[in-house]
Amino acid sequence: MRAGNVKIEELNEDNWYDCCELELSEKQATYIEMNAVSIAQSKFEPSLKPFAIYFKEKVVGFLMFNTLKEELDGYWIFRIMVDKNFQGRGIGKAATQLMISEMGKLPNAEKIVVGYHPDNKEAHQLYASLGFIDNGDRFGKEMAVIKHINELS
Repeated sequence: MRAGNVKIEELNEDNWYDCCELELSEKQATYIEMNAVSIAQSKFEPSLKPFAIYFKEKVVGFLMFNTLKEELDGYWIFRIMVDKNFQGRGIGKAATQLMISEMGKLPNAEKIVVGYHPDNKEAHQLYASLGFIDNGDRFGKEMAVIKHINELS
């Protein structure tokens, strides 16, 4: 799927290693697993779908979502990251919109849920800008925000 200069492509033999080499800022790295860990997790949990994020045909990010409903009766976004050298360009937002479109095709998709650390201001701004609502749901140290499919634009 493509939106302007941003596209997402399911992880494959041509892009998985590029995803492993991507880096977050030191502060952001405390909030999210390394991509290699997420990729390994997807090999043991086949319901997880990993994707590479491309900007102008270069791998600049990674995302992963679950194709099975979980807590709060929704499909969960498991990971989304953009390399520290490509942040601030709207790539994460465009990729998240593409991911939401993909997730909206899942069976009985009514809501999408994502959890993140409350101190992760960048994540909060991103999800709020895309219409995710905080209903006060908490899972351990993470807050969970919800986007209802009928609100997709």
